[in-house]
Amino acid sequence: MRALVVDHGEAGPVRFADVDEPVPSAGEALVEIRHIGLNFGELKYPQEWPAGAVHGHDAAGVVLRAASDGSGPPEGTRVALGMAPYAWAERVAVGPGWLGTVPEGVDLADAAALGVAGVTALRVLRKRSLLARNVLVTGASGGVGHFAVQLAALAGARVTALVGSPDRAAGLRALGAEEVLTDLDEAEDRFDLVLDTVGGPVPARAWRSLAEGGALHLVGFSSGEDTTFSSGTLFGFGEPRTIATYGDMTPPSQELTDLLGLVAAGRIAVPVGLRGDWKDVDDAVRALFARRVHGKIVLDVT
Repeated sequence: MRALVVDHGEAGPVRFADVDEPVPSAGEALVEIRHIGLNFGELKYPQEWPAGAVHGHDAAGVVLRAASDGSGPPEGTRVALGMAPYAWAERVAVGPGWLGTVPEGVDLADAAALGVAGVTALRVLRKRSLLARNVLVTGASGGVGHFAVQLAALAGARVTALVGSPDRAAGLRALGAEEVLTDLDEAEDRFDLVLDTVGGPVPARAWRSLAEGGALHLVGFSSGEDTTFSSGTLFGFGEPRTIATYGDMTPPSQELTDLLGLVAAGRIAVPVGLRGDWKDVDDAVRALFARRVHGKIVLDVT
């Protein structure tokens, strides 16, 4: 069967290859993949995965054969794969912990976009009550950012979205952002929670805008730049402020189910900024790296 595998060469980060058919264990379902969802990190840093391994973590498809031990969804169920290993192939053997059942009325292509980005945003924002809190989302035009803006607003937060340029601001107010900024120096509020996807100088600047007792959550570093905190800025009086890293890759079945339910109820929208065919993955990767896509990229497996 065909799959996208990790390529460490100059032509990478992925290439097509013929690979062996998956052989499910007793606790795994065999899923026919219809759509895949791309993420910045897995494509920007392919050296973190073995060369030649089937790549990708997010996808959606239909169960061809249920797990033989009776766990997981039955044959014919539409499912989303989130944070799952080896997801970018025509067929995948996958355990129930990486699957969410896609409700009627939710497009399978939209379901493929939820995994890493949606689950990351949901897990971070569930760390504390957000009702009437001030929340800052940096890199808000990306996949995690789009979900974080919506989920924070849904939880009752006053959301400020930070983007890299004015043309990246489109649609964020409609998703729930009360304010959209291109420069944090324009911010008038102090923030109770910051979800940062950018890294570099942005989290250092956001730290200075953090309220007493606030938390800065580092979930990405799309800028590729180092973060430097000026002398004395990590000291302060009052209720302690915290910096939290993120790397939770535990099976997200429950979070996928929650997100799919919100999509089905029309309470959040799935930000697919580019839809195409997986044979055009190289063009999609270039668009992603050039910051030409607002939201997620979903490719159809044909």
